[in-house]
Amino acid sequence: MTAVIADVIAIIIGGALGVLAKKVIPESWNDIIMKGLGLADIYIGVMGFIDGGNTMIIIISIVFGAMIGESLKIEQRFDRLAEKAEKKFDRSSGKSSFAQGFITASLTMCVGAMVVVGSLNAGLKGDLDLLLTKTVLDGFGAILFAASMGIGVIFAAVPVLLIEGGIVLLAGVLAPLLTTEVVAEMTCVGSLLIVGLGLNLMIDGCRLKLMNYMPAMFMPVLVCPLYYWAAGLR
Repeated sequence: MTAVIADVIAIIIGGALGVLAKKVIPESWNDIIMKGLGLADIYIGVMGFIDGGNTMIIIISIVFGAMIGESLKIEQRFDRLAEKAEKKFDRSSGKSSFAQGFITASLTMCVGAMVVVGSLNAGLKGDLDLLLTKTVLDGFGAILFAASMGIGVIFAAVPVLLIEGGIVLLAGVLAPLLTTEVVAEMTCVGSLLIVGLGLNLMIDGCRLKLMNYMPAMFMPVLVCPLYYWAAGLR
């Protein structure tokens, strides 16, 4: 868990530095910085699925994941929770982007093969190299995100701790499920959500309910084996 704790600390410290930087950045710069981050997210998302995956698995994962998220009203529940946290922790003047900062940082830091493979390597082999590399990237990323979107970015440390820590602690159980194919499809689905995040930041009035799509990221764990089993029946 050493590398996971280091990643969490890096996000908290980076986020805090970004919040301090936000105080000296002119308010008039916020819009152009947000749209710049949106462009960067679209690039990250496209690079994440450019190698391709199984289109049918991605479609099934997105559709059923969205249905689960909508049924559970994840977005609405999160908005209420974010509103309470915002009132308690974000006393800044002007327009707040607490929820946006949390979602942006969480998606960017919790998606990708580096998260899964790095956590599995740490749990199974004690190899911390990938997670420590991610720690450096997350620390700098937290500074950039928080400088534009504020304190909500710091709270991305929570899902990072839960996801990375969970995989590390349960690596022996999860390793047979998180095959190379499954990780690749999870990365593709997550990358599509990052593209959606970029669109939300780039286009005024665009508000994809990304939290309701979050279950889609984990659907390949179920969909992949079922799909390849069915394909083998032909």
